[in-house]
Amino acid sequence: MALSEIMKILAVALTLAASLTPVGPLGELTDLAVKRVQVADLVAAAKFGTPQPIDDPAREQQVLDTVRTKAAQLSLDPENAARFFRAQIEANKLVQRGLYARWTEHPEEVPSRRPDLGTEVRPILDRLTTDILNELKDTEQLRKPTLRCEIHATFAERSAVVLHHLDPLHENALAEAMRPVCSK
Repeated sequence: MALSEIMKILAVALTLAASLTPVGPLGELTDLAVKRVQVADLVAAAKFGTPQPIDDPAREQQVLDTVRTKAAQLSLDPENAARFFRAQIEANKLVQRGLYARWTEHPEEVPSRRPDLGTEVRPILDRLTTDILNELKDTEQLRKPTLRCEIHATFAERSAVVLHHLDPLHENALAEAMRPVCSK
């Protein structure tokens, strides 16, 4: 496929992004990844100015162990699911680090409210984990390392950036979150 053809397809995809969901068969998975990236703002607000570090290896391991268990119950490859969720975790930390830097430089932008990680934020992340695992199951056949998957992933990701008006920080985090989508 020629580069000009790909660019035309991308232009159509971005035009379609004005719809309510990201484009294509990976649109729902990408939308869920966007929501998870956006929850990182709440995580950052909960942790900023406290002794709680951005990196929490014990919590991360707990999430990945849960993902492996639930993936096996869905007949998904547990390690493939864990690899996808490792990218979600890294994307979340990327946003947290970016917001910490912004808030340190501009203290007037620090959120006035600190959400509770246990009662407010983690339930959202838990629901997203379940939804993402279900979507990984639904898109399992498409998410093989092929050009077709890469094209669908690019359409979904670029349309999500436009649809959700993602700033560069969240756009980069989404790219990190979606990096392993077409890998086995």
